[in-house]
Amino acid sequence: MAIAKAERLMNLALCLLGTRRPLSKRELRDSIEAYVESFGPGRGAAGSDDSFNRMFERDKDDLRELGLVIETVESLDGEVGYLARRDSNRLPPITLDAEEAAALGLAAKVWQQARLAGAASGALQKLRAAGLPEDVDPYEPHSALEPRIPVHEAAFEPLMLACRDRRPVVFDYRKATAARPEPRHVEPWALECWRGHWYLAGWDRDRGAERVFRLSRITGKVRSRGTAFTAPVPDVVTVRETVASWAGENADRSALIRLRGGSGYPLRARATAVRELGDGWDELEIPYGHGLDAWLVEFGPDVVVLEPAELRADVVDRLRAVAKG
Repeated sequence: MAIAKAERLMNLALCLLGTRRPLSKRELRDSIEAYVESFGPGRGAAGSDDSFNRMFERDKDDLRELGLVIETVESLDGEVGYLARRDSNRLPPITLDAEEAAALGLAAKVWQQARLAGAASGALQKLRAAGLPEDVDPYEPHSALEPRIPVHEAAFEPLMLACRDRRPVVFDYRKATAARPEPRHVEPWALECWRGHWYLAGWDRDRGAERVFRLSRITGKVRSRGTAFTAPVPDVVTVRETVASWAGENADRSALIRLRGGSGYPLRARATAVRELGDGWDELEIPYGHGLDAWLVEFGPDVVVLEPAELRADVVDRLRAVAKG
């Protein structure tokens, strides 16, 4: 249904842009295949005419919302016609300086998966055609670093499309403390990458509350649902702030851990103090907040919690749950 409507809107836009004189509803009805297939050519039954008029008005409003300037012109004999003048629907000249072009090039190089890489490349080609300075190469490297956002999770693409299309989804999710995954019914809001991991924020229908899910813990396929959202989408979705609080980014306490040498570099980057213990182990003091236990479990046998006792107990409980699973 969505594809049929998009094709109908595109054909209507092409007709309005391609004509040199205003076209009446009857002419547009006879010229666009989707209208002919649905209502037949010329004038039909009163019900058919009413249905066409409602669809045409909706289509015209949708095109205007998309930015197409459609003029309504009344002829001398009183017949109303429609057209979209090319000069009224032409984008203004695009002027970019070297820094702006470099920023666009950097953004285009970030995405490595095929679905977004093609769109980014096409967008830059259109900017070049629209007036991007010839002496500026947006793909030229401006740093020794190669920007990249890795996406290894199979759930990323269907969730990205679900966020874009505002479609609820269902997937199986395994919490760090759970032995097996369980189904979650989610209205997806936004995807964000934090420290090399992708997270989804959305409304969990089963729990009736906002939740954040780590994509690497989604098992199986992401299934879409054709229903509408039941909860309002917030203007600002704080995925990173939520995940940061789990990892103790805003903590006002400290934890003491032992870390195997040559491992746990994210922990070392956050440590407020490091002391060599010998025998291939170091002692680190790191910020301690809600969710730190779940993060430490990911480092497995390379981390041993010394204090506080409550953190040590939480990590042991999580490791036992994983071992049972």
